[in-house]
Amino acid sequence: MTLNYRRLALLLTTACVLPLGAFAQSAPPPACTPARDMKAAEIYGMWSASFTNPPAGLPARATMLLQRHAEFSESLSGMVSRNMDGISKPAAGHAAKAALAGDLDEGMLLLDESSDNIAITGTWNGEMVPGSCGKVFRGVWKDTSKSAAPDAPEIPFILTRLP
Repeated sequence: MTLNYRRLALLLTTACVLPLGAFAQSAPPPACTPARDMKAAEIYGMWSASFTNPPAGLPARATMLLQRHAEFSESLSGMVSRNMDGISKPAAGHAAKAALAGDLDEGMLLLDESSDNIAITGTWNGEMVPGSCGKVFRGVWKDTSKSAAPDAPEIPFILTRLP
């Protein structure tokens, strides 16, 4: 008789616990827009840029604002801001704030930077990190200012969306 009570208790406990296990499981994360289908509007906002090996005269970090381009609605515009405090000799041809314009094309972020709103002083070419849902890009920045060496290196960067 005691064995039947134990079985009944085990059966009732199992019946109560199994449904709770189903509730405890988290829902799968929402599916991301594939990189090739992502539109510029999906990456509007503030971003943090960090450079692996910044060139002399530029900081290792910058903040970027990406927004809708005023003339081309499917394109991007914005601003990159660098804190130049503590840099003894800022890089020639580069300002603490520079304008940005470019596109997001099949997961590739292509931006031109201009410190004087006339000439292109830098280029940003990055690719969306798979699985980041458009919140992280990796790529290279290149100094294209008049003061840049003809063989200026490509500087690796990581661009991370800020909350």
